[in-house]
Amino acid sequence: MNKTVHTFYIASMVIITIAVTVYLFYTGYTYYNTPFHERFYHPRHEWFKPSGAFGQGLGILGTIMIAFGVSIYIARKRYNFLSKYLRLKYLLEFHIFLCFLGPILILFHTAFKFGGIVSVAFWSMVAVVLSGVIGRFIYIQIPRTIEGRELSLNEVKALKTDLSEVLNQKFHLDQPTIQLFISFTKSEEDATRRPSVRKLKKILVEKKIPEQERKSIIKMVKHEKSLTGKIGRLQTMQKWFKYWHVIHLPFALIMLVIVIIHIAVTVAFGYKWIF
Repeated sequence: MNKTVHTFYIASMVIITIAVTVYLFYTGYTYYNTPFHERFYHPRHEWFKPSGAFGQGLGILGTIMIAFGVSIYIARKRYNFLSKYLRLKYLLEFHIFLCFLGPILILFHTAFKFGGIVSVAFWSMVAVVLSGVIGRFIYIQIPRTIEGRELSLNEVKALKTDLSEVLNQKFHLDQPTIQLFISFTKSEEDATRRPSVRKLKKILVEKKIPEQERKSIIKMVKHEKSLTGKIGRLQTMQKWFKYWHVIHLPFALIMLVIVIIHIAVTVAFGYKWIF
């Protein structure tokens, strides 16, 4: 999946999530905006209430989306299910999409009325979603292969090039200029002393470096700077990622247990949707 397709893939999931949320707000606004004690008299109460055809349908669809998103991701990550066809990094994004949109559907299923065991399940779900967003941020800070495998510190260091040699032999820059470019890539340098990208571009123009080569040099030093930062953050992020699992997993298990109880009670009381 190239960068353009990947961007479209992410954008599509974001647009779908926003579109569905806006549609649900629009179509049920008058009902959800009605006080709880007056909803019984709303003309579409039987449709939008949690046990109604629409309300219960949202709950079922949202639960299926979460269950599928979690199951397919775990199956791929732990058991290499369809590993030839499913890249872990893209599957993670699909997992996040389903486990973000699913809770939105469930939110509308509750008709914004929380109480008892449903309240515990809902806030556990909120905790899972929020911790998932945090986990995603930590995840992208850890360098990985195109398949999504986490790189070790030595593997990340191996990605770095000998910038000094490349700038000297390929682009024929003098040593003072090379040192200036190298100082840009070092994360420990004082930010006030580090040259800006604008200054680096100006230097290359003054050196009469062709435009295409200027772009290549700037792209290369930016990449080196990014790798330097990732190397510096790698061990910290790996530690945070381990702590994150300690938070994310318990809330997910609590949510799962309560959802199962909720479904069992619902079926026991005869709320079987359209069946």
